[in-house]
Amino acid sequence: MIRPLFLAIALLLWPLAVHAQQADTAGPAPAEQTEPEAEEAAPTTEAAQAEEQAPEIGTSDLPSDEPAWERLASRAEDLARRGDASRFAINRLRAELVSWRDEFLSRTTINAGRIATVEAQIAALGPAPESGEEPPAIADRRAALQSQLDDLTAPRILAEEAHARANGLIGEFDAQILLRETSELTKRGPSPLNPTHLAAAGLALWDVVRVTSSEVVAGFHQQTGDGRLAANFPRAGFFLALAIILLVFARRWVTNWRMRAAQGEGRLLPLWLFVLSLGQIIVPVLGLIAMTAGLETLNVFGLRSGHVVDALPVAGFLVVFAWWLSRHIFPVGQKPGFLGQDAATRAGGRRYGIAIAWVLAVALLFEAALQTIDTAEATRAAMVWPILVLLGVLLWRLGRKIKRLPEPIEGETVSQGRMRSIVGKVCTVVAIVAPVIAAVGYDNAGRALMVPWLVSLALIGVILILQRIVNDLSNTRAKDGAETTRGSLIPVVISFALYLASLPIFALIWGARTDDLLEIWTRFREGFAIGESRISPTDFLTFALVFAVGYLLTRFIQGTLRRSVLPRTRLDLGGQNAIVAGFGYVGIILAAIIAITSAGIDLSNLAIVAGALSVGIGFGLQNIVSNFVSGIILLIERPVSEGDWIEVGGQMGYVRSISVRSTRIETFDRTDVIVPNADLVSGQVTNWTRGNLVGRVIVPVGVAYGSDVDKVTEILRGIAEAHPMVVMTPPPSVLFVGFGADSLDFEIRAILRDVNYVIVTRSEMNHEIAKKFAEAGIEIPFAQRDIWLRNPEALRGEKE
Repeated sequence: MIRPLFLAIALLLWPLAVHAQQADTAGPAPAEQTEPEAEEAAPTTEAAQAEEQAPEIGTSDLPSDEPAWERLASRAEDLARRGDASRFAINRLRAELVSWRDEFLSRTTINAGRIATVEAQIAALGPAPESGEEPPAIADRRAALQSQLDDLTAPRILAEEAHARANGLIGEFDAQILLRETSELTKRGPSPLNPTHLAAAGLALWDVVRVTSSEVVAGFHQQTGDGRLAANFPRAGFFLALAIILLVFARRWVTNWRMRAAQGEGRLLPLWLFVLSLGQIIVPVLGLIAMTAGLETLNVFGLRSGHVVDALPVAGFLVVFAWWLSRHIFPVGQKPGFLGQDAATRAGGRRYGIAIAWVLAVALLFEAALQTIDTAEATRAAMVWPILVLLGVLLWRLGRKIKRLPEPIEGETVSQGRMRSIVGKVCTVVAIVAPVIAAVGYDNAGRALMVPWLVSLALIGVILILQRIVNDLSNTRAKDGAETTRGSLIPVVISFALYLASLPIFALIWGARTDDLLEIWTRFREGFAIGESRISPTDFLTFALVFAVGYLLTRFIQGTLRRSVLPRTRLDLGGQNAIVAGFGYVGIILAAIIAITSAGIDLSNLAIVAGALSVGIGFGLQNIVSNFVSGIILLIERPVSEGDWIEVGGQMGYVRSISVRSTRIETFDRTDVIVPNADLVSGQVTNWTRGNLVGRVIVPVGVAYGSDVDKVTEILRGIAEAHPMVVMTPPPSVLFVGFGADSLDFEIRAILRDVNYVIVTRSEMNHEIAKKFAEAGIEIPFAQRDIWLRNPEALRGEKE
């Protein structure tokens, strides 16, 4: 029941745990087995024989002779087929199979350089003619190269076959272990509610207390009579005094330091407070270790009481850690904390969290005392069930406190997510289900549900605390005291990394073996195969690094061309932008090709995938491909360049950028219009500034009938020639274009130096025309209409 609690203590020592698990699965040599191991390996004679015949294999001295592999594989297949091997034998053979599998995986790339060279030589000879007639020298050379290629690829093929065999055997053993663990969890035993079993459990507990106290009393008498107690007391007293200092005074010192540090300010203050809070765990645990050393130095404890003393540091750690965690999740004082709960709710959360830890600590001490007692399964179930019930009640109350919604508090950032509600509901479900299924006989399942969830709840709390620290570090205080968030994406990324890193720990808490995690990591490192190419995470990393370097180099060269090189040439702005954009496309494509080649990905093996993509492009991505090709045409032909004034699709404005898919036009209203590149290539486009800025302005004007036409012409010509934007070659002209319904119509037609000022020029000329015509007495008419009534007398009659 308490075994997963030891895992909570080792969470920070995950790499060492992995290494230790690998050493344990390898196991000692048959001659060095201890008696418990030998008894575990002894259920079947065949398993023990296979165990004795297994050679010693280490990861640093990988096996290399094929007969040894064949013998090992045959024994493993035999054990896997029978399915009655002991757990020790399975772990031993599995460790050896893992070593062989790693060796075979490394052999799958043997002769890679030579194979590539020979394949290039065969490709240089060209394909064999269909008629079979070719020069004898070429045919002999082709046959020799093909024979050499077969000899080179044979070890790789055999290594792949052996790798698949070892991988399959490992999977079979893992399936057997999983099946056994599942059967243990689903095994139904006697109900702990049987009064007979409850009475036996009470007697067993009383026997534990009685025997343990008797051992201590007898040990004191023996040590006192021999005089060894007085001899050992100075050394034991030193450890006990150190324990008192660490448990009482040093803990208070750390707490006071943290309280004083909390009153300060600084960017790294949340991190510094968290480090000081860790001292509130480390110092008491060191005190418990010193206490254990002092008690053991007295040498007054027997077998059972010695196990209890050895379990004191772990049991004390549970209480200290629960106290530390509950004070962070449900803080003391006026601040509501990250969950934003009131003082009463936070006090209840702290109370129930510490109570759960005390129950687990006492249960751990009793389980340590029961290690040397041979009790029946029903008796143990009857002893465990009251503990499950008590934990269920406390967990149910704690879940109620967790899922209680916070009150909105001004100026405080609290968690409003659904996670707290989910955690609270799971606490309620586990608190009810675990004791119930244990009561009906599924004791193993009840313990496997309750204890891992409590450890998982503690891990969730640690993740929550770390998230809070990250959020506090990402906030800075302005001069007026208000908090401003800086780098808001960083907390999200770090939180995701925390969740990702916690997944293996959650898996270990819920019963996964270290071998299972190592197997997942091995499969991940092996990657996946596409055709004849195998892509691994290392290939992805190589691809990402090479492509990133190529991309950054491309952007650097683009910036150099844009700022330093092209401005010194005679190219216009549109040509410079086209060169920079084209170099960017080419650079990114080359970077991708080089990255793929550096990662060892053979593009020729992706022909099927490329064919499927081609079909998809042909049917679903026609517009995108059309716009992409049109963008390349625009950069090469340059009918439209950045800075041009164009008119397309009823929209008029300046071209601001030409990208892969579309072109951005800024209208005179300062709005952006996104035009697909295909419309610019296949549609009708008016480019007002293509090649040069010279353009024509037409200013229409009408005068009243009876005006002096020559004088009007003279005035208009003078206005056009006087304008600074009008060029004199060719000179401006004034045209008498016709007789309108209400006026004599004239037009000023002039060539401007910069057509971008055509609207401004037309407005200035109209102002000047109105002024000159007023001075000369020339009337600018407006529309007039005469209305004739055919029967006015009838209208008069109606009026009457």
